[in-house]
Amino acid sequence: MNKRCMTLCAVATALVAGVPAAMAQANDSGSWLVRGRAVQLDSANKDSTGLDLSVNNKLIPEVDITYFFSPNLAAELILTYPQKHTVRAGGTGIGTLKHLPPTLTLQYHFTGMSVRPYVGAGLNYTRFSSVDFDPAVVTALDPSIDKNSFGLALQLGVDVPIGGGWLLNLDLKKVQIQTDVASFGAKAGTFKVDPLLVGIGFGKRF
Repeated sequence: MNKRCMTLCAVATALVAGVPAAMAQANDSGSWLVRGRAVQLDSANKDSTGLDLSVNNKLIPEVDITYFFSPNLAAELILTYPQKHTVRAGGTGIGTLKHLPPTLTLQYHFTGMSVRPYVGAGLNYTRFSSVDFDPAVVTALDPSIDKNSFGLALQLGVDVPIGGGWLLNLDLKKVQIQTDVASFGAKAGTFKVDPLLVGIGFGKRF
């Protein structure tokens, strides 16, 4: 976990600790919950092509919409806009791409406490687009990637009611994102992004 992730976690811990108990115990109900988060994306950068491929880590915005089937069971749709990354080989930039990674999770929310922890699991679909390799790389390798990725997602988080239906949120996700890499039409290996996502934000229960 990099320095930015550690900073986000420290800020979230301080905010949670500073919420008065009476405020945290406020009665927030409603079937819908909408959150906005700032999320640090840290890629695992696992590569089997022999090119030492990687993409840059970055801070991204995230919006999620949660529907509660019961006080404990909910489904969450996690969204952002296409995120641009620099693709590197051995630390040298060789191009750019964008990825759009909507994720759907089924969650269990623990009740009976002043804070509301939850766990979730689900599926991620990632669409790679705007793939642009440097001309010299195209000439030497004629690279291409699979534009679609399907993978599992695991989630752990906590909501802290702060009154009026508003919530402070800390959220961790581990998501499987990968693509097959080809050179001159032949598969060269698989590149796994498999990011850890550390988020902090606010939500409103309706």
